[in-house]
Amino acid sequence: MRILLTNDDGIEAAGIRALARALASRAALTVCAPARQRSADSSSLTIFHPLMIHRRHDRGVDWISIDGTPADCVKLALSELMPEPPDLVLSGINNGLNTGSNILYSGTVAAALEAGLAGVQAVALSQDAPPAADPAVPAALAWRLVRWVWQHHRDPAVVYNINFPALPRRRLRGILITRQEGSPYRDSYERRRDPRGRTYYWIRGVAQRAPGRNGPMKNATDAEAVVAGYVSVTPLRRDMTASDRLDALRRSPRPTLGR
Repeated sequence: MRILLTNDDGIEAAGIRALARALASRAALTVCAPARQRSADSSSLTIFHPLMIHRRHDRGVDWISIDGTPADCVKLALSELMPEPPDLVLSGINNGLNTGSNILYSGTVAAALEAGLAGVQAVALSQDAPPAADPAVPAALAWRLVRWVWQHHRDPAVVYNINFPALPRRRLRGILITRQEGSPYRDSYERRRDPRGRTYYWIRGVAQRAPGRNGPMKNATDAEAVVAGYVSVTPLRRDMTASDRLDALRRSPRPTLGR
């Protein structure tokens, strides 16, 4: 199997390196990731300056860094840098959860969605990020989850967004199929002044963590699952059409476009 690895934390991040080590003996790997931290870049593309690349080969893995966004990395790798298209694109392991509204901002998820748009099956992998988080745990489980998607749920139009609690393997309670958490970020900005007295702001928004559940976890959200100690798997589509509103809109009278 040919696998393209990418992320939004940058090519030197611990998560992508742990994932590469775990998969190197199981697949032909190409790593193509941003040269620096690009978290929260979502699906943005670089259009006002050229994309420079740096390439090296290490222990059978092709490592390519690009001074662009996660979406740039996937687009350029698929169209120019790989001799053959990959069977699968993996994005992560992200340092921090990509649950709920964070999915909208995540470069990790955006990279996976970009692969899906190109017709390549993709999985996004993220882990909660308290100080003791160890990406070796999700890296060791990644192949099992990826193989399950590949063998039983292959559909390039669907991206599988997987989130891990920051727990030792023995304390993980299992895998839950989840929906996206609906609670938004609680926006907050810290107001500061620079040495010249100019005011600037630094975002401090905090995700609204779902409370833990004591009862059944049926129909749990991604955030609820992680809080309860489960690995969360959420199927996502790039098509954001509100399909349930189409018929009502078509039946309703429409305003005229008069002069």
